[in-house]
Amino acid sequence: MADLSNGTMKHTIEDLQRIKFYDGHLRAVQEAITQGVNVKGLFAWSFLDTFEWGSGYSLRFGLYYVDYKNGLKRVLKQSAIWFKNCLSNK
Repeated sequence: MADLSNGTMKHTIEDLQRIKFYDGHLRAVQEAITQGVNVKGLFAWSFLDTFEWGSGYSLRFGLYYVDYKNGLKRVLKQSAIWFKNCLSNK
């Protein structure tokens, strides 16, 4: 998953691979609900880029980019915008 590695900010913010993952996952959850599964919730990992025990800060799973070198500035990733729009369009 190349876009999850610690690349440039621009590369990390344009996280199309994460959007494809969430799109497929949410479609599968919707199909499960349609088939009668009692889905209680869904969690996105993670809200912010964070420290991972096995990889340190090298993997960026968050919906927000965290700039560790500039005061922990947070930048919205494309996946966060997509996620918001997806949930708004129930």
